[in-house]
Amino acid sequence: MYMGYSELCGSAAVSAAEEQRQLLACAPMVKRIVRQLNAQVTATMNREDMEQIGLLGLLDALRRYGPPDEKFGAFAAMRVRGAILDELRRQDWRPRTVRQESHKLRDAVRELTRRLGREPAEAEILTALKLTPEEYQEYQLADVAEEFASFDELVNEMANVPSDCRSPEAQTVARRTLEKALQRLDEREQKVIQLYYEFELGLKEIAAVLGLTEARVCQINKGALRKMKDFLQQP
Repeated sequence: MYMGYSELCGSAAVSAAEEQRQLLACAPMVKRIVRQLNAQVTATMNREDMEQIGLLGLLDALRRYGPPDEKFGAFAAMRVRGAILDELRRQDWRPRTVRQESHKLRDAVRELTRRLGREPAEAEILTALKLTPEEYQEYQLADVAEEFASFDELVNEMANVPSDCRSPEAQTVARRTLEKALQRLDEREQKVIQLYYEFELGLKEIAAVLGLTEARVCQINKGALRKMKDFLQQP
């Protein structure tokens, strides 16, 4: 089992009572993120364990960031999500055969895109790869989970310095860099990213809001994340 809630609180540098108050105040955010991730990954970890790992991520965010302010929520959400995804990867929640099939399908979609000279429609992918809608959605969910994880790692690197140790100029540069990365997306891509990261909706919920299939939302999300990663990784 993972570390209990009382153990989390008792290990803080600040008083246990103050740390517990801060954790309790942010606990609903952890539950929302767990619900979001639980809906899109097939994990060996139950929801209670995911919440405890999320609390560890929240505690780490509190200690790195310093006294919470109006920008702490976004920072903490990224740390919580990253902690859970890290643990899922550590437990190898995707069997090797599933990963291999996912990579095989990804290469096939890229080849189809190259052959068509444009992004293929979902129906074209299903026909060309001889997939059922359910198989394609499973592939997309698994593939996009990896994109979320690697994107979260990249953004975490940018936000890894506590606010009390980072100059206002550096904070402004980091924020503007992310804003510029978002501006590279089209309107629908921006909406999907906003619903996922700001409103913490799961992929199924985003699909319902936008009137799309879950597989299509995965496709849009994956493309958006890659565009942003390419921009953020520029020297």
